[in-house]
Amino acid sequence: MRLFFIAMIFSLSSFSSFHISEREDALDELELARLTDHVSDIKAFISSNPKYNSRIAFLVDMKIKSGKNRFFVYDLEHGQIIDQGLVAHGKGSETGIKGDILQFSNMPESNCTSLGRYSVERSYKGIFGKAYRLAGLDPTNSNAMKRAIVLHCYKEVPSEEQGYYIINSHGCPMVNEAFFKRLEKIIESSPTKIMLSVYY
Repeated sequence: MRLFFIAMIFSLSSFSSFHISEREDALDELELARLTDHVSDIKAFISSNPKYNSRIAFLVDMKIKSGKNRFFVYDLEHGQIIDQGLVAHGKGSETGIKGDILQFSNMPESNCTSLGRYSVERSYKGIFGKAYRLAGLDPTNSNAMKRAIVLHCYKEVPSEEQGYYIINSHGCPMVNEAFFKRLEKIIESSPTKIMLSVYY
């Protein structure tokens, strides 16, 4: 257990270039309220499920535009965001409706993002390199494994925030390579499964 905490401290030290206050200041009241609600939901869930990490969780706010940081690494113990990055949504989630309204689906072949809580599972090597399987924990994402929804990186996802929309995925949470490496350090050093919550 001591080795885990040392590894986690080492992993979190890699976020030294990220200023927590800057990200929290960038969140508006509604974004912060959504984040807080889903953090509370995660805490309640893991309190009765000890197989999940009680220190770190991943959250994705799909109401934030894809060109802005919306994948958050959250420190559950200290109540703060410790890292953040861009993440793509599924191309099937695009509606073309003004106001950036997205749609979501759990159906195979929909190419949509699915909302809900996920468990970050074992990694494998696929067409995008290393990726982490995601197990859906809710009725809204119960087909995640069947749909091969995974956390992976892709070189076309920018590393910095953009004033425009980024590339879409086939339904997977797809991040840039540098951010993926930081997430990988956390996942690999965790003795328990990490939860990912995707919400709107």
